[in-house]
Amino acid sequence: MNDAQLLRYSRHLLLEEIDVEGQERLLASHAVIIGAGGLGSPAAMYLTSAGVGRLTLVDDDEVDLTNLQRQIAHTEARVGQPKTESMRTALQQINSDTQIRTLTRRADAELLRELARDADVMLDCTDNFATRQMVNQACVQEETDLVWGAAIRFDAQIGVYRAGDPVSPCYACTFDPRHVPEEARCATMGVFAPITGIVGSIQAAEAIKLLCGLPSELHHAMLLINARRMAFSSIGLQRQQACPVCGSMHA
Repeated sequence: MNDAQLLRYSRHLLLEEIDVEGQERLLASHAVIIGAGGLGSPAAMYLTSAGVGRLTLVDDDEVDLTNLQRQIAHTEARVGQPKTESMRTALQQINSDTQIRTLTRRADAELLRELARDADVMLDCTDNFATRQMVNQACVQEETDLVWGAAIRFDAQIGVYRAGDPVSPCYACTFDPRHVPEEARCATMGVFAPITGIVGSIQAAEAIKLLCGLPSELHHAMLLINARRMAFSSIGLQRQQACPVCGSMHA
């Protein structure tokens, strides 16, 4: 690190769990964020401010006026722009040293696997079940750490798949891809603006911990948030031997 970086990241360097070694790992790391909306906004902003060296953003949508209630990386002036480019503008104003790659396209299985192969960690900040399953499958196949989150109305869920942990469950262990749920959409169900910030920030925190080699309870649990009562709880999860995605990998 140079002198400017030592000053910029000094509050991390004071943390015994991160220190110089952990910060250098962040600077050398590559994080991929799928989804540049309500969850992706705070996640990307915190990863950039924390000093993640490379960030890849994937989203095929444009900024809409209705997004501004919760998608804090975007502004009125950038309505109509691709979300990836709008977010790049926001992130470059936070930390010009972070290398930002944008992909303004819908993520498919082939792209996700390619991205997972080159990533140190992936963050699933999407809003639909099918894409979450594809992201999870790519991370399992390429043995890439994954942090996923979901939020609707006042409620949220967050989990972590740690590829190097033989008992860490993948997303499909808990949400079987063969049982497709009826999806709730923000456009019809609504979403409490701050819940997306809470979830995205926690996703960033878990990603930073993964990159720095720090332990986390969420490698074996799912965090549940109820923002009406501001209640946080967790339920223990186990890798399922019958999981169609990861079950056969460590049998």
